[in-house]
Amino acid sequence: MRVLSYNIHKGIGGRDRRYRLERIVEVIASQNPDFVCLQEVDRDVRRSKHDDQPRLLAELLGVADSFFQLNVKLKSGGYGNLILSRHPIVERHSISLRLWFKKPRGAQVVRVQTPEGQLQLVNWHLGLAEFERGWQAKKLLTHHHIQQPAALPTVVIGDTNDWRNSLRRGALAEHGFEQVTHPISKFRTFPAWLPMGSLDKAFVRGITVHDARAVRTPLSHTASDHLPLVIDFSLR
Repeated sequence: MRVLSYNIHKGIGGRDRRYRLERIVEVIASQNPDFVCLQEVDRDVRRSKHDDQPRLLAELLGVADSFFQLNVKLKSGGYGNLILSRHPIVERHSISLRLWFKKPRGAQVVRVQTPEGQLQLVNWHLGLAEFERGWQAKKLLTHHHIQQPAALPTVVIGDTNDWRNSLRRGALAEHGFEQVTHPISKFRTFPAWLPMGSLDKAFVRGITVHDARAVRTPLSHTASDHLPLVIDFSLR
């Protein structure tokens, strides 16, 4: 199976600043993923023509199920995280990861019925400060929605904003998660046109990973300000 994680920057190109959601769709479709975890997805926002991006992306990619989490509310609409799945989502939860006065952040936790069995998939977008990210990881991993099905194979993936690669030594390691996107020199995803930071990361538990890579194509270098991350895996 394949999961793709992508901060789509509201469908706005990182360098040309043009809103072109079709470029995002083309980049995703070219990878043929079973699961798509997106960050910075707009709904009813002026800069993206008031498009309902969660609905459009689900329709254009022809997925079986979808789940949107609105994290940042604006005057009109807002933006957040989106999970798209070829397989039925049998349980879904939104967890707020907002820390006091910081920008609203969140994680989506879903249980998916796959041909290989049930999978727990987490899509998150973390804060800019290191202490904030540590707090967010601990809050997520001690949440009852994560702990109750602790025996399920689990993938935690998304835009971590973790420039220093410090997350792998904290709560994730303590809870038995292995970082797939390591060494970071192989997984630089930001900025898309000249990647320097390995911000988009994946952590797994109870999963066999067959391949992991950043998607580097001419279109992916222009469609957003991040490159997508792709993980091929199977359930143990």
